[in-house]
Amino acid sequence: MKSQTNGKKRVCGFCLHKVEEIDYKDVGLLRRYLSSFGKIVARKRSKVCMGHQRQLAVAVKRSRIMALIPFIQR
Repeated sequence: MKSQTNGKKRVCGFCLHKVEEIDYKDVGLLRRYLSSFGKIVARKRSKVCMGHQRQLAVAVKRSRIMALIPFIQR
């Protein structure tokens, strides 16, 4: 059986640009990884590696607590 990826390896955008830590104050970056309902987008859809996905989730949660990003979208 052949894999669905056609031999292309998925590359994390954060790893590509050598981002060490995701800042919770960078609201523009974090909004790219939120759905239209305000949910954090899954790894499969956002194409982010496991380590950066965890950092992204923590950053989104921190920015929500600091009221930089709303908890829900209307």
